Amino acid sequence: MPVLPLASLLPALRTVPFVRDLALHGDRPAVVTADGEISYADLARRVADCAARLGTTRRLVLVVGANTVDSLVAYLGALYGGHPVLLVPGGNTAALTALVEAYDPDVVLGPADGWAVDERRTDTAHDLHPDLALLLSTSGSTGSPKLVRLSAANLQANAEAIVEYLGIRETDRAVTSLPLHYCYGLSVVHSHLARGAALVLTDLSVADACFWDLLRAARGTSLAGVPYTFDLLDRVGFAEMDLPHLRYVTQAGGRLAPERVRHYAELGRRGGWDLFVMYGQTEATARMAYLPPDLAVHHPQAIGVPVPGGAFRLAPVPDHPDPAVGELLYTGPNVMLGYAETPADLALGRSVDELRTGDLARRGPAGLYEIVGRRSRFAKILGLRIDPQRVEALLSRHGVAATCVGGDDELVVAVVGEADARTVRRLVADEVGLPPRAVRVLVLAELPRLASGKPDLAGLRALAAAPPATAAPALPAQRGLARSAQPTDTATTDAAGGVPAAGTSVDDLCRLYAEVLDRDDVRPELSFVDLGGDSLSYVEMSVRLEQELGHLPANWHTLPIAALRAPQRPRGRRRSLETSVALRAAAIVLIVGSHIPLFTVTGGAHLLLGVAGFNFARFQLTSAGRRDRLRQIGASLARIVLPTMAWIGAVMLFNDQYRVSTLLLVHSLFGPDDARTEWHFWFVEAVVYLLVGLAALVALRRVDRLERRHPFALPMGLTVLGLLGRYDVFGLDARYDLPAALVAGWLFTLGWAAARADGVGQRLLVTVAAAVTVPGFFGQPAREALIVAGFALLVWLPTVPSLGVVNRVAGVLAGSSLYIYLTHWQVYPHLRDWPLVALAASLALGIAYAVVVGRVGRVVAAALRPGDFRCARERHGPQVDKLHL
Repeated sequence: MPVLPLASLLPALRTVPFVRDLALHGDRPAVVTADGEISYADLARRVADCAARLGTTRRLVLVVGANTVDSLVAYLGALYGGHPVLLVPGGNTAALTALVEAYDPDVVLGPADGWAVDERRTDTAHDLHPDLALLLSTSGSTGSPKLVRLSAANLQANAEAIVEYLGIRETDRAVTSLPLHYCYGLSVVHSHLARGAALVLTDLSVADACFWDLLRAARGTSLAGVPYTFDLLDRVGFAEMDLPHLRYVTQAGGRLAPERVRHYAELGRRGGWDLFVMYGQTEATARMAYLPPDLAVHHPQAIGVPVPGGAFRLAPVPDHPDPAVGELLYTGPNVMLGYAETPADLALGRSVDELRTGDLARRGPAGLYEIVGRRSRFAKILGLRIDPQRVEALLSRHGVAATCVGGDDELVVAVVGEADARTVRRLVADEVGLPPRAVRVLVLAELPRLASGKPDLAGLRALAAAPPATAAPALPAQRGLARSAQPTDTATTDAAGGVPAAGTSVDDLCRLYAEVLDRDDVRPELSFVDLGGDSLSYVEMSVRLEQELGHLPANWHTLPIAALRAPQRPRGRRRSLETSVALRAAAIVLIVGSHIPLFTVTGGAHLLLGVAGFNFARFQLTSAGRRDRLRQIGASLARIVLPTMAWIGAVMLFNDQYRVSTLLLVHSLFGPDDARTEWHFWFVEAVVYLLVGLAALVALRRVDRLERRHPFALPMGLTVLGLLGRYDVFGLDARYDLPAALVAGWLFTLGWAAARADGVGQRLLVTVAAAVTVPGFFGQPAREALIVAGFALLVWLPTVPSLGVVNRVAGVLAGSSLYIYLTHWQVYPHLRDWPLVALAASLALGIAYAVVVGRVGRVVAAALRPGDFRCARERHGPQVDKLHL
């Protein structure tokens, strides 16, 4: 490396030894990137050049931390020159601006058309203590002016301790799976450079396939992660990966649930690598404790023993009920100099000798320390002292990922995944002794997180404190099972279109049936059901018939076409609309509008489960034979599944929003609970599973006969069975997170019963069943009232008053509802600032997709039955050609 003038070496005498000695490792690889390798000799030259450019006057240097070669060289160059470094997160303009304003650095090194050096002054505006080497934000406040002051001795001591207990070798290659500005990620850099090992430098996420390609190509030996990283590892199938060079995986940055620790420890044993669970804080330069890998399986709840050179003691906590629990205090050469809150504090020397961690811990019989809570996070609610971390551990044992914060008069519990808010509230209230009204559960797709992957407690408090009108947009991805805040919906209908016939003769009606059903064997003696009509074509058929006849006869779908020539009422503005069509059209508008959010009216998706059951009874359970029934169910499944998979597959070609489990509609059964976007299709999966399950039942001759003999009693009996899942009688949902088909399937069977209700008594029974069982399902009275009202309309009103133009619009919306639902996720997020435009665009794209699917379906159907068309033409003559125009 180049030799600097003697004057320039004076500041370097105060530098960190492992930075000063980079060149001693010669031509060994120091940094491996996707573009190649950089040797230690080359890295040392670059670092020395950077130090020379910064000069010999000791100044406060702000470095924008990023997982890039430029950022790494800038950071090491400033340390090499003896300049105190203020390391800030890359990509966080707000944090950068706040810290520049608060500390007025002399030099700023960061990205700007490459990498730029902003010399704000040639000397320094600060009184800098000789021991000061590094300033880092505390782990919970990356933009806060409160900084941790670290010395060169702190950095060197912690790096050496980590090298010792991890057994880092010169041949090791650690991938930078965490941000450089985060103390845990930075400790990976320090420890490997101190040993002369290599860094596989990347800013890719572990969720990116290219990350693993690089790790394999670079022969990576270690991987570091926070708890959220391990959630992502589950998602990408880490357990099945072939990583032949991996020696160990480290975990820190928050508590990993004991069962997860045990799982990964056992996975490591099978895979030939070790799991190191670690504990640390920025105030200790990074690491304070580690759990030896051979103890992880049997003591997964422990943080382990102090790092080499460090020591723990427990300070009594007078108000804690367990005398064995105390506040964990740490001493060692890696303990910070102290905090800085203003530029004047940069002149201070050591003000801390023993670090009060703020964590409550106990020492087990094996000498291992275990964290049991966080002293500073205790909240006093209604006179009770609550430990949020204890609540998080409780919920974790029930399979619920959660973060808790104390409010003024309530405990806010943010849960991720398909969690039942009512179950969570009951568990927490029973455990801590709070009344349920003092526990507020937020069901989120993902927790607010800092760049480090830790939960953003400040962001969660702000979210909880926001009024409902402003909080709603912050929760666009709340997961939708039978109990989430913003469920989604699908309707199983086909596209509406075409021009009604001018007359109302039987021939005209036959042509109309042929057009809507795409059939060429329509005859006056056949009914809509006889011709294979189902809920996909029912919407258009009902709207078009009402337009032709001026009214809809009761049970028109089972009547022969010739019987539909009832006396026509005088045409006027007042018309009627089939109730299920009206509900489907209104629901899709409510769902899309609530997701934008233009407004928030929930409950439509679960009502449509009832509508789906209602239509299942009318179109699949016809008087036809058992095999014909099964064919009808199979056709309905195809009309739901194929367009859904086609759209999801198309989206997957352009981004990673969905995964294979989503594409195959099995995410609720086999997909990871990662709370991303797979909840979008919970309704589709529920309907598909219900149809498959009911097809299996109908395939049994005894069940088929039972349904025909007792068409109302059977669905009511199935509803009673379904209510076992609704009330979680056996506690399975809280433990295993059952799919929506089991939790909310009773709504489907109750809709089936509504279609079979004959007479006032049976209709009243369905209405009462809905009124009794729906309330309390969500804990949201308005939502539940909407569902009960919808069931009442289905049972008591075959049609609702309407207008001709409303019928046409409702027909298009209801007929396109599946396609609107499928496509709106890719529309409205880009138009949130214009909610009305977002709604219109979402509806328009869905309608367009419906038209495309309809045309493709007709082409495929025609290709599959050419012989039938020829026979029909021979029977009916050239007029059949017109049916396909």
